[in-house]
Amino acid sequence: MESTQHDKKRIGHFTKPAGIAVFWGLGLILAFVLVRHHNPLADQVTERMKKVSGCVLIAFTCMIFALYYDRIMTIPAELFQSRKLIWKLAKNDFKKRYAGSYLGIVWAMAQPVVTVVMYWIVFDKVFDTRSQLVASGLEVPYVLYLTAGLVPWFYFSEAITQGTMALIEYNYLVKKVVFNISILPIIKVIAATFIHVFFVCVLLLVSVCYGYYPNVYTLQLIYYSICLFLFVLGMSYLTCALVVFIRDLQQIINIALQIGMWATPILWNIEMLTTDNMKTLFKLNPLVYIVNGYRSAIYEKVWFWEHFYSSTYFWIFTISLFCVGTLIFRRLRVHFADVL
Repeated sequence: MESTQHDKKRIGHFTKPAGIAVFWGLGLILAFVLVRHHNPLADQVTERMKKVSGCVLIAFTCMIFALYYDRIMTIPAELFQSRKLIWKLAKNDFKKRYAGSYLGIVWAMAQPVVTVVMYWIVFDKVFDTRSQLVASGLEVPYVLYLTAGLVPWFYFSEAITQGTMALIEYNYLVKKVVFNISILPIIKVIAATFIHVFFVCVLLLVSVCYGYYPNVYTLQLIYYSICLFLFVLGMSYLTCALVVFIRDLQQIINIALQIGMWATPILWNIEMLTTDNMKTLFKLNPLVYIVNGYRSAIYEKVWFWEHFYSSTYFWIFTISLFCVGTLIFRRLRVHFADVL
């Protein structure tokens, strides 16, 4: 106990100036690169707006981090200290989810596979969506395009659903004074990652079947998976803390996932939108960056840094979401046991 308290004190105070300095340093570097970046083919007014908006978001994120450094860094420190326990509980959670059924984890993999097949039959074979996508510039088989979009969506949907209910499902642990409940959301997200790894393998198999073999660009799947992991983790800390007091949030999230499925270019191509303003509006959805990233890694042969503004926006949004999520979780944590 004394060692843990000493570690928290060291993280919260002795390294605080260094931590803030490093974060501000990274923010200044990113702002400098953002200002210096120039795309001669882009509209200069839009380019200037993106740069100003990006710098404002960077400055805002850095100020929030500096003001709430102690509170923000508490949960990351706790997660690092409990990393072995987290891994063990995540594996147990994954096994427990399908315990008692004859086919076990096969059910976890069967439903998404059936979903992909059904969407492919309905939209490609019945409604001939493929021809519309070709008209918008798509040159790959629709089933590959569809699978590359659904794989990260399945991961997000599963992780946010399970992560939101982490505290309620493990309410008996929340009521234990000595248990560190901050590890519960990440346990659910890691458990969902196990299934995601399987579907990434399925995605690679589909791409090979259509002649798109793994190459150096394919390694970006690791990068985009990490992006999605951190994004959904930050969101899970926010939603799991709020759902304890607002149980209707679970149903709201289920509805939002249904809407988000269509608001994200998974079954359709964002290039089908006729105006740049509409494209920009849809790209405010961070999952657009992830879905397009998976496709870039599989068949487009485009590096993530080539989508400079999208990458900058995604990381600023994700870091801000994680900071807000962990702050709210930490603020409400003392009331969880009373409500549950």
